[in-house]
Amino acid sequence: MLSPLASIHPDARLAEGVTVDPFTTIAADVEIGEGTWIGPNVTIMNGARIGAHCQIFPGAVVAGIPQDLKFAGEKTTAHVGDYTVVREYVTVNRGTVDRGETRVGAHCLLQAYVHVAHDCTIGDHCVISGATQIAGHVTIGDWAIVGGGTLVQQFVSIGAHAFVGGGSLVRKDVPPYVKAAREPLTYAGINSVGLRRRGYDDEQVNTIQHLYRVLYLGGLNTQEALVRIATEVPASAEREFAVDFIRAASRGIIKGPSKRKRDEEEGE
Repeated sequence: MLSPLASIHPDARLAEGVTVDPFTTIAADVEIGEGTWIGPNVTIMNGARIGAHCQIFPGAVVAGIPQDLKFAGEKTTAHVGDYTVVREYVTVNRGTVDRGETRVGAHCLLQAYVHVAHDCTIGDHCVISGATQIAGHVTIGDWAIVGGGTLVQQFVSIGAHAFVGGGSLVRKDVPPYVKAAREPLTYAGINSVGLRRRGYDDEQVNTIQHLYRVLYLGGLNTQEALVRIATEVPASAEREFAVDFIRAASRGIIKGPSKRKRDEEEGE
């Protein structure tokens, strides 16, 4: 159902079963998949590519022009994957010439007042909690959870299955499978609860825990830890995935706990 009180450009491409509520504006260069609900007072701007069965709540703006002074009007896009929920007053800016697109995956939840800046890539099944502000060029892996009120600096990567505590300031890359909390942001163990919920067995969880104990609790620098991981931690898809992320971390990874905290955790 398309409300007669909505402003929908005739060139916009809306699939079957799309609902658009009153006082919403949809621009010309827009694609919306079947069964998606666009609530009242939503703004869908040029370059929006919204998947099927999404829910876009009041006040949200999808595909706004990047807040980047280098943006020169180039044609770019902002993608929202299937079954993703975009809550009130979320803003998802489209890309710049750098990546050409901003992409939010499928089955995600962006809670109220989240901002996703230009050229970000958010994986599938992610939860970005309320009022989190994500700067440009950030990458967030599948199944990551970011707590409310978090600020993520530009070019940072947050790995798959990571959990970032609310109110954090993320200046460094957060490796996959870990929990990150405290101020400054620090390794706080692995996300074992989340991993088990997603079907990881005890052997996989133990391998991940062993890997990060070497990295963060062994008193080694990153390169020394990677050498020890290669010899001590059994080969597995999880080991290779984590090691590849750590080696590629362009901003460096979050720090480990203090010596006192390491001693406490080693004593557990």
